[in-house]
Amino acid sequence: MNRPGAGGPRTRRRPRRLRVPSWAATLTWKSTVFLTVMCCALAALLGALVHTEVTRQTVDRAREKALSRLADVTAAYETGEALPPDAGIDPPGLPAALRTLAAGGDRGTLVGEYDGRPAMWAAGPADGRALATQVDYTQSARTIDSLDGAILGSSLLAIGATVLVGAFSVTRVTRRLHQTARVARRISAGDLDARVGDPRTADPSPPQDEVAIVAGALDTMASTLQRKLQTEQRFTADVAHELRTPLTGLSAAAELLPPGRPSELVRDRVRAMRALTEDLLEISRLDARTEAVDLDVYELVPLVERVVRASGTATTIRVEHPEGSAHLRTVTDRRRLERVLGNLIANAHRHGRPPVVLTVDGPVVTVRDHGPGFPDYLPADGPQRFRTEAGGKGHGLGLTIAAGQAAVIGAGLEFRNAPDGGAVARVTLPEYTGPDAGAPDDGTSTKSAPRHEE
Repeated sequence: MNRPGAGGPRTRRRPRRLRVPSWAATLTWKSTVFLTVMCCALAALLGALVHTEVTRQTVDRAREKALSRLADVTAAYETGEALPPDAGIDPPGLPAALRTLAAGGDRGTLVGEYDGRPAMWAAGPADGRALATQVDYTQSARTIDSLDGAILGSSLLAIGATVLVGAFSVTRVTRRLHQTARVARRISAGDLDARVGDPRTADPSPPQDEVAIVAGALDTMASTLQRKLQTEQRFTADVAHELRTPLTGLSAAAELLPPGRPSELVRDRVRAMRALTEDLLEISRLDARTEAVDLDVYELVPLVERVVRASGTATTIRVEHPEGSAHLRTVTDRRRLERVLGNLIANAHRHGRPPVVLTVDGPVVTVRDHGPGFPDYLPADGPQRFRTEAGGKGHGLGLTIAAGQAAVIGAGLEFRNAPDGGAVARVTLPEYTGPDAGAPDDGTSTKSAPRHEE
């Protein structure tokens, strides 16, 4: 049996935090709560003021009436006349506080009861005792109760109307904000033609609210960014096109050089410049979003094996769950997928260390090396063209083209570093789910998928 203070260490359970619903963070909800609280506070303040003022006037009228009747009763008592039925010396029902006040020689009034009904009592001294009378207070009490009910009902009605009108007004503003946010997300995703198009920004002469100002600034920013990117794209395409002609002549001239080490160096540099020119042209086409995708159904494993053979590198192919992946099919553009995988394999061998392993696990293809891994910026921000790390080691255009072609064919491309070292590139392809998805096929392609233009 465990006793307090004895035994092993105890685990203190952390208190569970209260999770706030996501809708509670919206501007509409916050504005509605604010309007409701303010309306309730205003209604309570106005209701209290009206209730206090009306109650004071009602009590004052009843008090004056009771004191006037007490004066008549006192005059009758002093002349020895008979007192009316609703007056007397120390009558039953007289509040004790008022009885004590009158016995002490003072006059006063107090709301109490008489025969089970509300009554305004008035009492004064009479030979050391209390001479008292009362007037009916029922109607006055009903008036105050009716007023309180009317105040409550009108306050609830006013609060409801104010909240509805306020929520409608706030919703109109938040709808415009959501539209601006959606356009901003489309722009960040690469759709530079997206615009908010708020009609309030068409004519800048009248005053504009803050939402219109933000929408106009976003549209202006998108237009400026689009012009700059289009200028850059045209420049890249023009440079690549202009370089093609002299490079073709230079390549032909290099082939005429006599054999030897100098001619090999020249031909090697010419090939590198031609490859760079072709990469620039490919990037310009990707940036312009003019690529036409030729989708078809392919068996993934044979396609991957063909890419590895064409690369001419010592890349190990590993197929997870071979019994289920032997005839796995995917809907893709074969040429573009080969370009993506070829660039990833080439990057792994150029900047990593062996062994380079290509793994097929369902529709996911992973390329991993065992080198120093990707730079810190790349997994978070993606590849950046012509970025050079310390020591002159950069990734050029290969990963940028791979990312662009993956986006064109609808594949997901993720870059990360393995915990035990090495760079990992993960390509997630759309899996073919047709009626013969798992059946063996004699070829590597079936012409069953429609062509998609992008």
